Amino acid sequence: MKKERKPSAARPAAVGTAAENRKKKTHGKAKTIGVVLLVYLAFLLAAAAVLDGRHAVVTLNGPEEMRVEVGGEYIDPGASAVSDGRVFGRSKRPLALTADRTVDTSRPGETVLSYRASVLGRAVVAERRVIVQDTTPPVITLTESDALTSWFTGFEEPGYRAEDNVDGDLTEQVQRIELADRVVYTVADSSGNEATAERPIHYSVSTPVISLVGGSDVTVPADLFFEEPGYRAMDSLGNDLTEHVVVSGRVVPYQVGTYELRYTIENELGDAATARRRVNVVPAQVPEVVYPDRATIYLTFDDGPGPYTAALLDVLARYGVKATFFVTDQYHGDYADLIGRAYREGHSIGVHTYTHALDWSMYQSEEAFFDDFIAMEEIIREQTGSYTKLFRFPGGSSNTVSRFNQGIMTRLTEDMTAMGYVYFDWNVSSGDAGETTSTSKVVENVCAGVSGKSVSVVLQHDIKAFSVDAVEQIILWGKSHGYAFAALDETSYPAHHSVNN
Repeated sequence: MKKERKPSAARPAAVGTAAENRKKKTHGKAKTIGVVLLVYLAFLLAAAAVLDGRHAVVTLNGPEEMRVEVGGEYIDPGASAVSDGRVFGRSKRPLALTADRTVDTSRPGETVLSYRASVLGRAVVAERRVIVQDTTPPVITLTESDALTSWFTGFEEPGYRAEDNVDGDLTEQVQRIELADRVVYTVADSSGNEATAERPIHYSVSTPVISLVGGSDVTVPADLFFEEPGYRAMDSLGNDLTEHVVVSGRVVPYQVGTYELRYTIENELGDAATARRRVNVVPAQVPEVVYPDRATIYLTFDDGPGPYTAALLDVLARYGVKATFFVTDQYHGDYADLIGRAYREGHSIGVHTYTHALDWSMYQSEEAFFDDFIAMEEIIREQTGSYTKLFRFPGGSSNTVSRFNQGIMTRLTEDMTAMGYVYFDWNVSSGDAGETTSTSKVVENVCAGVSGKSVSVVLQHDIKAFSVDAVEQIILWGKSHGYAFAALDETSYPAHHSVNN
């Protein structure tokens, strides 16, 4: 049986491919024509643009220069942009803009803002200048005050402060001018803004009055010290100006005479208020000498207290004898407490000298003597509670060692007597100042010197052991011969020597 032949599938396929190829060729030609047309169109457009001269136009909204106050808010009005050309004219379609709109308003300064638009790759820029300005002046604040001034002080500035919104504290830069009736304050900030303030001044021009306690004429007895009676200065406003009073003039309290003190208060303008006081220094009253009713021995001891004074006090206490100590500080306070003990045990205390300097420097001048004297008086007061009126000159009133200062002993005896001090020399010497170092000789000298006298002021030194050792025998001899023993006081016989300088 003969098989049938099936038709071949390749032949129809060949027919389809040829059709597609024809289609592709047609499409390719169309595409090429399109591209050519587009290129040509672009060429035409480019040529038109060149002929048109198209460009961007940027227009600012608002002025080209704007001002804003420092610290204020800057609101940018913005800008707009369109294209424009010779042929086709101005477009109504806006162009895209780029702009920097940041302005720092915290400080004065200038910022240029730029607004940019582009056409065909060509950019156009418009600029706006923004000026941040400071037109606000500083503020001056015055401390509240009536500014009422006194004659003495003039105007006293209560205080002020200047603040600026940009520069801050300008107080140190304030210029201050004080006029007759007001004070003017001015200050300028860094931008040149000025501020001014004024403070009225109300003056009280009455001169203060200085009043003197005790009056303008006082009389005082001669003394080591002059105590100012007191004074006060007040103005008409009730201001106490006493602390500003200056006292001039000098009172020499130990010299009889008339002195003037001047009390002055002066203001800043050189005006002065003054008061004067006359001080009359007169002799103090001196008690009359009272002689004892029986023969009396006054044992006196110079130059202590020292190493043997305590033993001497023991002997005196044992026999109930009172004596007189003319004291020094030559041991620099080591035995100062014995002054207090002697005083409490009923003995008399008198000044001898503070230093007992061997160069006799206490006689260089009256001032030197009284400086030394007062220093010892202060120690006596510390130990006994009071000053004394008894003393013995170093070397006695008849000394000649002071002749390097001619006449000083005459002046000092007069000054001391005028102050009511009683100075004591002696009329019996123990010889312990250089004649002997023997206890028995001291006893012999004292007993011989006392014999036949109704009043005996005996000189000994309690810083010498051999002399202190003689005291008990002297007491026993005196008591056995009917003598009384006593301590000196202001009424006692002073046994003065003749003054030799």
